[in-house]
Amino acid sequence: MSPADSSREDNVYMAKLAEQAERYEEMVEFMEKVAKTVDVEELTVEERNLLSVAYKNVIGARRASWRIISSIEQKEESRGNEDHVSVIKEYRGKIETELSKICDGILKLLDSHLIPSSTAAESKVFYLKMKGDYHRYLAEFKTGAERKEAAESTLVSYKSAQAFDEAISELDTLSEESYKDSTLIMQLLRDNLTLWTSDITVSSFSLQEDAGDEIKEAPKRESEEGHDESLSSECGLMHGLVPARKRKKKKKIIYKGFDHEAMSAQW
Repeated sequence: MSPADSSREDNVYMAKLAEQAERYEEMVEFMEKVAKTVDVEELTVEERNLLSVAYKNVIGARRASWRIISSIEQKEESRGNEDHVSVIKEYRGKIETELSKICDGILKLLDSHLIPSSTAAESKVFYLKMKGDYHRYLAEFKTGAERKEAAESTLVSYKSAQAFDEAISELDTLSEESYKDSTLIMQLLRDNLTLWTSDITVSSFSLQEDAGDEIKEAPKRESEEGHDESLSSECGLMHGLVPARKRKKKKKIIYKGFDHEAMSAQW
């Protein structure tokens, strides 16, 4: 085993440890190191899913914070509490800075390493779908020209991911696991494209008429546990994760099958 292979394997192992400890920022760091080795070998399905889970938890916490703070800000504005509104806006700005940094990080990784290195249609669709999601997250809180750019990038990425014909043509040669991943990814892409196309038809994002309006968020449905699951990837399955993934309490996305005692032998 080469030093590079050993380092990659070690980083995957550490990412799993960080996930179990719910230290998702560190999980992101480990998986970023793995992702930057794709010039040598493309990410495996497991590695790809670990990267997705890491970023999903990190971005999910900030998105939830932003929504809560924005709701409080609106209530304080309606009450005329300008002093409180000023403080809240400053705090919201801090959260938005963190959101921008996270989104910019994964988008840069996708553009510089993951998308260019992907050879299988399933992988490319997965990464383009992921790219669309993180542009959409930017569009949720950006305003003016930045919001318009993020919204347009979202649509471009989702539509680019419509490599359905190529992906479907390969389905008969895929393993059962890859087949399930591919069909799930394509179905989720159809949902996202339908959602965004509907929004554009109704309001054209209101970008041409009023660059300051809010972008509509994906419709959400409340689960029995109380967390929302939007059609455009609020749950861990939205980046093509296999059924072995699930959410823990507090909206944590967990990769099952992590055997603490057997890890040294298994990985």
